[in-house]
Amino acid sequence: MAMAGLYGRILPSPPAVEFASLQGKELFLEAIKSGTMENFYRLISSFQTQSEPAYCGLASLSMVLNALAIDPGRKWKGPWRWFDESMLDCCEPLETVKVRGISFGKLVCLAHCAGAKVEAFRTNHSTIDQFRKYVLRCSTSDDCHVISSYDRSALKQTGTGHFSPIGGFHAGRDMALILDVARFKYPPHWVPLKILWDAMNNVDSSTGQRRGFMLISRPHREPGQLYTLSCKHESWVGVAKYLMDDVPLLLKSEEVNDIQEVLSVVFMSLPSYFGQFIKWVAEVRRQEDGGQSLSPEEKARLAVKGEVLRQVQDTGLFKHVAELLSSAHSCCGNLYSGHEENLRNIAASVCCQGAQILSGKSASWGVYCCQETCVKCLKANGDKPATVVSGMVVNGGAEERMDMLVPSSKTNSGCSCAIGMHPASNDVVTVLLLALPPGTWSGIKDEKLSKEISNLVSTVNLPTLLQEEVLHLRRQLHLLKKCQEDRVDEDLGSPLP
Repeated sequence: MAMAGLYGRILPSPPAVEFASLQGKELFLEAIKSGTMENFYRLISSFQTQSEPAYCGLASLSMVLNALAIDPGRKWKGPWRWFDESMLDCCEPLETVKVRGISFGKLVCLAHCAGAKVEAFRTNHSTIDQFRKYVLRCSTSDDCHVISSYDRSALKQTGTGHFSPIGGFHAGRDMALILDVARFKYPPHWVPLKILWDAMNNVDSSTGQRRGFMLISRPHREPGQLYTLSCKHESWVGVAKYLMDDVPLLLKSEEVNDIQEVLSVVFMSLPSYFGQFIKWVAEVRRQEDGGQSLSPEEKARLAVKGEVLRQVQDTGLFKHVAELLSSAHSCCGNLYSGHEENLRNIAASVCCQGAQILSGKSASWGVYCCQETCVKCLKANGDKPATVVSGMVVNGGAEERMDMLVPSSKTNSGCSCAIGMHPASNDVVTVLLLALPPGTWSGIKDEKLSKEISNLVSTVNLPTLLQEEVLHLRRQLHLLKKCQEDRVDEDLGSPLP
């Protein structure tokens, strides 16, 4: 027997005024004339319906990120880079969100992870006058947007906690336009700001914290170009704890006399699953999309990645890391080996995942098998050579060739292509050590050595690209530590700069 189900709800009015109603249109036109609908146009251009009943937070955030034209730095489907709910899995597993929704604090965490600038306020840390000021500020420009976390019951709507962006403001009537992402349930609607405040000034029973609002805008600096931290593998909790909690204690308890001994203390107890934690941001494409050439956009991104890699390798810390990891007595076998054969293995895994993402399929990428991996060099029309690792990806009876593009970097081999310069332990470990909080090294007892290591890990004199990369990783570490300690819903302070 077929179930009829629900086709929308009747919007309780009052207190709300439906956007498409005669009164709603009048409010809209009056707000346009007063200049308080400037944020509406970009939001409506990216307006989307949440794809799951509990995805209101993810839909609101992806909508705002796209309205701000923040580049996710990775493909969504086909050749397109675009934020989608399925990509917002940094601070909470999607399966958990699908069942329970997402808390206010973890949505703030997600916004930071996605590369946005975020200011978040619970109602017990703000006032209605401040909220009105922020709504007015974002409604008169298109470079910031407000996401509100509120209880539907205060608006006489069915349901409880909900997230939606605010798409405009009528100052004369003191009404905000809610672009409800649950479009299958309620249409966009105007609500009195006082009633919306009351709906936010409500305790979320799952966290014991007040709801609130967040201002999201473009970052002053872009997110990582080459490196990122990953919490997709459950082992991230152990790695984050080791780096942020255990390493400072180990350095306090050990007698170390030089830089190599300091690094040995860090590496000696490094969790075996460390390689799952820090990743390169890989550039993957279907071979048919590029053939034997690179697009101007691909060239530009590879050039930036190559420059970041070169700047890492020019640091004094890199030389010490490389010396330790190349030692025959190194006990760090759980790190990447850095050989071409390892590049093939990495590429095989990346190409499989890339094939799944580009096809838009939701099945586990483990069903994809990558065969015939080969390394080649692309050089045409006087361009700088690029290393390309190609693989034949097989899924059932279908076959597809994928390319992983590897940034160029200096090499001592004399080869015109930078084969071997890829996600290797030397640069990955170096940049992660640079990203550790400065206080990590404060327990070193030898004053001269402490000063030497402080100079090596200082971000002050790093080139701009590398400095931005390191600070991005440091912010990610700070956020992941808050997640690991389950503090994201208690502490909404901005991540470390």
